[in-house]
Amino acid sequence: MTAAVEQRARGYIVTDGDDHLAVPVLLRYDPDAAAGAECPVVLHFPGGGYASPDRRVPRALLEAGLRTTRTEGAVRVWPCGRVQTVVEFHAPGEEPLVIQFDSVVLIRFLRRTHAEGPAGEPAVAAAAHRPGP
Repeated sequence: MTAAVEQRARGYIVTDGDDHLAVPVLLRYDPDAAAGAECPVVLHFPGGGYASPDRRVPRALLEAGLRTTRTEGAVRVWPCGRVQTVVEFHAPGEEPLVIQFDSVVLIRFLRRTHAEGPAGEPAVAAAAHRPGP
């Protein structure tokens, strides 16, 4: 069993105008919830509001989108300058949802998703506990 990784972040909803609405976002990665499939990163918006419901982004897409524009299904991720990353969601019958993050927050979160071993142990410690060949 692997511990879920959560991190609070601040996202900015990008609109047609110059306004950017700051919203709290809880980034969550729980490999045990995927039941063998690639586990997505869940973007949860506490308090609901403008960005409800939760949105899901494949972790590999989020990682690749930090460096270059990537699209998978209805989700697009791309770097915005040197320090920000944009995640764009398209859903049938809804306006596109465009959220801008500081890249360093996403990088830190993604590193933690790779660093966690069983029961929240760091991956290095978890590897030390595994029996050899």
